[in-house]
Amino acid sequence: MSQHGVGPRAVTRSVAFLTAGVLAVPALAGCGSEDPAGKPLAAPDIQPAGRDRIADGGTLRWAVDSVPDTLNTFQSDADATTARVAQAVLPSMFRMDASGRPERNPAYLESAKVVETEPKQVVLYKLNQQAVWSDGREIGAADFAAQWRALSGKDTAYWTARNAGYDRIQKIERGDNALEVRVTFSRPYADWRSLFSPLYPKDVMGTPDSFNDGARKKLKVSAGPFTVKKVDREDDEITLARNPRWWDQPAKLSEIVLRTVPRDKRAAELAAGTLDVAEIDPTAARRITVAARPHSSSSPLMGPGADRSAADALHSWAVAHGTDEDAADEETVARKKLRKASVKYARQQQALRGFEVRKSLEPAFTQLALNGAEGPLVDERVRRAVARALDRKELAEAVLKPLGLPAVPVGSHLALSGQAHYADNSGALGGQDTKEALALLADAGWVRGGPVKEQKKKEEKAAGAEGEKASGSSKDTSDDDDTYIVGEDNKAYGDPADHLAQDGKQYKHPHQGGAPGAYAPEGTAAPANREAAPLVKNGKPLTLRFVLPSGPGSQTLRTVADRISRMLERVGIGTDISKVSDDSYFKDHIASGQYDLALYSWPATAFPATDARPVYAKPVPAADGSLNVEQNYTRVGTDQVDQLFDEAVSTLDEGESRSLIRKADSRIWAAAGSIPLFQRPQLIAARKNLVNTGAFGFGTPAYEDMGFLKKGAKPASGPSAKGSSAP
Repeated sequence: MSQHGVGPRAVTRSVAFLTAGVLAVPALAGCGSEDPAGKPLAAPDIQPAGRDRIADGGTLRWAVDSVPDTLNTFQSDADATTARVAQAVLPSMFRMDASGRPERNPAYLESAKVVETEPKQVVLYKLNQQAVWSDGREIGAADFAAQWRALSGKDTAYWTARNAGYDRIQKIERGDNALEVRVTFSRPYADWRSLFSPLYPKDVMGTPDSFNDGARKKLKVSAGPFTVKKVDREDDEITLARNPRWWDQPAKLSEIVLRTVPRDKRAAELAAGTLDVAEIDPTAARRITVAARPHSSSSPLMGPGADRSAADALHSWAVAHGTDEDAADEETVARKKLRKASVKYARQQQALRGFEVRKSLEPAFTQLALNGAEGPLVDERVRRAVARALDRKELAEAVLKPLGLPAVPVGSHLALSGQAHYADNSGALGGQDTKEALALLADAGWVRGGPVKEQKKKEEKAAGAEGEKASGSSKDTSDDDDTYIVGEDNKAYGDPADHLAQDGKQYKHPHQGGAPGAYAPEGTAAPANREAAPLVKNGKPLTLRFVLPSGPGSQTLRTVADRISRMLERVGIGTDISKVSDDSYFKDHIASGQYDLALYSWPATAFPATDARPVYAKPVPAADGSLNVEQNYTRVGTDQVDQLFDEAVSTLDEGESRSLIRKADSRIWAAAGSIPLFQRPQLIAARKNLVNTGAFGFGTPAYEDMGFLKKGAKPASGPSAKGSSAP
């Protein structure tokens, strides 16, 4: 997924701004001897085991979110399952290690290095002499050349989603022998390791027709430990079968079945024995953890009726045995349903004892996006004030601490801890500081307790067709479950009396029901206790539209949003929360710019100079007059950031490239278009005898090493520090 100032200097001396293209930021981390990249915050947890302990054969049933519309990762409708299939069945010249850094894949490459830099950059690939496609043909220069031509962007008949890097290639040719491929670049390209991973056969890439349609529903030719055996759209599953032509260590499993299972149904499917491994949410993880406890098949805090108190149970018994026959019959039926559900739940808990939760941190981070294209957040000072109001440590702890995962705020937009380009550059913006936030807001003209003008009643498109609501209208919990305003029930921090006018009488503006505080008739002087009053400018209160997904898997985001809203409330910023359907959240709200604040995640990349540039590039006007934002959905960007990305991707000095990326990140922080919060938790339910599978963290899975333990065999102790099997 994706997401986006120049303003006068604030009144306080510690605030940094982009002014006349110059950024006042702290010295970059990494000028000393210590590597600012650090280490990954959490290791992979995959139950490692040597291949000699793993049984030959068996089928691994793996839950996925969907059967993809295409098996071509370079098309716009490719998804996470497309990538998973590609990892198992196609060549990748480089894969990710446990620190999220690219490493040569020896199954396909003996070596790959830059052999010339003048007059042109030349990379020489030496292929594994055993590497062949499933039809018996050797992998070679013809496959590299076909993929380059398809993805170069020169032939618009190819419906490609991206061509970054391939557009810098000048030519591809065979080397001294059939195992060598020489790639010559027209311009220097620092991220050359990102190319040809995955690599498709020339049968797919050779013509526009084969590219556009040939790999959407099937892959006739592949070259991984598995092949695509069947794509069954009726049963919503993909079957991968062991590749008999695989030249490296043969796959331990006979088949892998990737089956579509909604996330809220996965715990039940695991208990029913129809799945072996599934990514799960925190609620399901807790169920499995509780089930694993000795002599416990349920918990008084979980399952049907868990929220019923002793008084509730006594009342239910009294009604069921009371003199009101109708009420007694109704209650008796309800009690029977509850008992039946409790028995079913207990059986599921018993079955879940065969599973365990493997956890790590996903190579992705959740951020708060601030739309800088319209409204109050156009002003960089207001965006920075929002950021300075946030306690990112508290937000990270709220999500990760209950899961037993490291709760460390993310310090970079462009990499995660342990990756080569990482450095904590958040100092360019600064940490939580209420005084700084208030000073920034005051400098931007927002004052507490000012008069609020009468607003004409009109419908505002807060978030597209869904969540449509009059701005600032009163909360009505009885019949509006989808849209509400945080803080209007006076449940703010501190004494509720602090939110009342001094004369004890509280006035509410007809169209301002959200932020706590007194509203007096227009023209009335502000009360002495102004800390509780909302911020006002030109007669309008500072209220931001906060758009969130409403689906069952988005509870964590909604919890985080509630905390953010309370933090903003402390500095006088109101939030108007609108919950919309998961299906429309990104397309209809984030991408279209119909929001002020939003929460969503970005995947980490080992190649930020290439992959992150469209996310943070300065939007430019398109030919039709619209704004071309690429993937920069916050609409905040600067020429300086663009220049740093361009320099980083064009230097072959890896140290210099990393330094430029870190400088770009500092400037992205200072512009305050998006605020990284925390690395996402990765929770995987897996059968206890399933090994080399689970929460992979940064590492690329080794599909050939996955399998079930032999009878009596035991895995290695502790979580794996590698993304593949233990030696």
